[in-house]
Amino acid sequence: MDRHRFASIVAGLLVSTGAAALDVNVVGLFPNKAVVQIDGGALQTLSVGQKTREGIVLVSVERDGATFDILGQRMALGLGHARMQPTTAASAMATVDERGHFVADGQVNGIPIRFTIDTGATYISLPASEARRLGLDYLKGRKAVMETANGIAAAYRIRLDTVRIGDLVVNNVDAVVMEGDSLPVALLGMSFLNRMDIRREGQVMTLTKRY
Repeated sequence: MDRHRFASIVAGLLVSTGAAALDVNVVGLFPNKAVVQIDGGALQTLSVGQKTREGIVLVSVERDGATFDILGQRMALGLGHARMQPTTAASAMATVDERGHFVADGQVNGIPIRFTIDTGATYISLPASEARRLGLDYLKGRKAVMETANGIAAAYRIRLDTVRIGDLVVNNVDAVVMEGDSLPVALLGMSFLNRMDIRREGQVMTLTKRY
């Protein structure tokens, strides 16, 4: 076996989840992959961006170690030792969907929603059907006209009480609701993202709250 393609590691992390401790051990590294053992279970080979049922995501693999997101905490394992690098600020992760877009599950005013992340959108943008599902009385918002890829569309400017993505919570967020079929998905735009540091590593995007 090519010694540059596999490195045995005697390292681990004992992560407290509040109710119980999660024992994570890294036993091997490959390019863009890591072999892990969780709570003494079977070995699992994770690709970058892949998430286990325990909520562990492989963020990146370097020549001498790998970085994981473990229950919302950024942690790095190096060859022969472990070190913990918890994120000091609230953060969340988005992954690439089958269309190649970064997506993240979140909530608007406490109701679940899936967002497509769009740094080119000025505001959070919602299809009218999603706004109705969320119980938003958007017709009371300020009328506007928005230019979309499908042409000009009628829209309403509103403000969302609370938007949550993972551990990230932002209050009083500007949004627009688009009528018609001009917008097929909910977009997480810059009215939320401009409060975040955004870092992309392969198929994983990490959002960290600045303020």
